[in-house]
Amino acid sequence: MSKEEKLAEDAKGTTINYVIDWGKSPLPPMLLATFVTALHARPFQPLPMLFPPVFLFSTYLNLSEFKTDSAGITAAWSGLYLLLANRRRVSGNGMRARLGSRFNVRGMTRGAAMGLAGINLIGCGAAYGFGKREKREESP
Repeated sequence: MSKEEKLAEDAKGTTINYVIDWGKSPLPPMLLATFVTALHARPFQPLPMLFPPVFLFSTYLNLSEFKTDSAGITAAWSGLYLLLANRRRVSGNGMRARLGSRFNVRGMTRGAAMGLAGINLIGCGAAYGFGKREKREESP
């Protein structure tokens, strides 16, 4: 194997590397906070609105170089949000009413929020599980 082929192979990331990179990014908790706020701000629902401040704090931690800790917080709270959002049952008398409530703008936003929460649960959980904490020197 030549040197160029070896470098090309090293540059290719495995699936787990992509998942861990997703978990270490500050974007996923910010997106999920945006979706949760869009869904639950009007009409105001107090329990789901506890999640956006935690996701924003997780983004702040990530930008403050605490990537592994941020990934753990995001994974845990994304899982909790996924459990909370999955409890909702679609009401309606017929199949048309149920499909109509799933494929309107609010239903698609809810689906995007739940999908993103699931992806965050996997990606951030992997980043937390495989992550290493660096020792920080304390300032005198």
